[in-house]
Amino acid sequence: MAPRRPLKKRQIPNSSAMPVGAVDTDALLSLPQEILDEVLARLDLRDAVRTSALCRAWRRRWETLPSIDISIPSGKEALSTIDCVLLRCSGRVQRFYVSLDKLSARRLDDWLLVLSRRGCVEDIFLSPEPHEFFSLHSAVFSWRCLISVDLSACHIPPLPPDFEGFPVLKVLSLVDVKFQQNGEYQLEEIIETSPLLEQLILSEVHIGGDEFIEWEIRAPNLRHITICSTIDYGWAYSQEVNGTKILENLPCNFDNLKSLKLFMDFCELPPILSVFCLLKSMPNLEKLKMKIYNGEVQKVELNGEFLNAQWEDGMCANLQILEMTGINWLPNEISFMKLILSKARLLRTLWISHHGDCSVSHVDPLHELVTCGKASAQAQVLFKGAVENH
Repeated sequence: MAPRRPLKKRQIPNSSAMPVGAVDTDALLSLPQEILDEVLARLDLRDAVRTSALCRAWRRRWETLPSIDISIPSGKEALSTIDCVLLRCSGRVQRFYVSLDKLSARRLDDWLLVLSRRGCVEDIFLSPEPHEFFSLHSAVFSWRCLISVDLSACHIPPLPPDFEGFPVLKVLSLVDVKFQQNGEYQLEEIIETSPLLEQLILSEVHIGGDEFIEWEIRAPNLRHITICSTIDYGWAYSQEVNGTKILENLPCNFDNLKSLKLFMDFCELPPILSVFCLLKSMPNLEKLKMKIYNGEVQKVELNGEFLNAQWEDGMCANLQILEMTGINWLPNEISFMKLILSKARLLRTLWISHHGDCSVSHVDPLHELVTCGKASAQAQVLFKGAVENH
């Protein structure tokens, strides 16, 4: 009888001995499609592309995402990265954040047209590096799903005839942008047709032409507004005093506005009176920040009695923080701060910093503010020292 052959033991695969990458990849592949899309969508774009190295099944996985975010902080990478992504990924782009260099600025029109065909962009941020003006394509005005628009150093084209507005826009930031002649009408229409607008930043907006027409900011849902301009482009409902326009009335109350930042001049009457007009129209304002940008010599002195006469019931009823930056300890500045301290019943903090070149000692005026009568028992006067104005 022939001897039996020894039986070979069957080898059972040990999952712990398998390559870790293989286990992880199999686990990922077993997830539902919508979960995989959610995982990739949460990654930075470059990390999402790197998943191509996981395995063969993931080589083109990122290209099938239904939506992606493009965020390129450096203009040097923008050209090749965006061309590659838009060529290989057919999904819509929700966020488009790009710092443009000279080469990528030349391709911007092509990218914006591609984005228009892909679907709804929600957030767009465009800024050139270095700071050289680029031209915005009018295709952006057809993006009705925009929630946030942040543009700097660009030429704004005229509105197309079929422009219907931005129905869900909440943030509009325009910094050092240029409109064509009568651009104030265009800006007025953009704001008015954005009914959900909450934050508006207009800093050094330039409008072509020598004559400016009255225009209005109609945005009843505004919560935060910043306006910085060295040129008067004609506020609505204003009157003239000695040839200077003074803001007398606003077309509506901004009941939802919580925060206001002003670039102020306390040396002359018009800007001071304009402040009272603004405060009258913003009954729920909680934070007021004033940055002083002009002069050390008062052309007119306004005492507490005059300022008190401008006060109306309901002004600063909810004001909690007043911040005065770059003051020169002028009597007008001190009188205004004392007025707020004596009227704002919910005020918690008055922050003060003086201009770096201020030659006036802060000791006596600061003592005057600390010891003056206050409407709020919690009000504190905090001095932050010198701050350079830029």
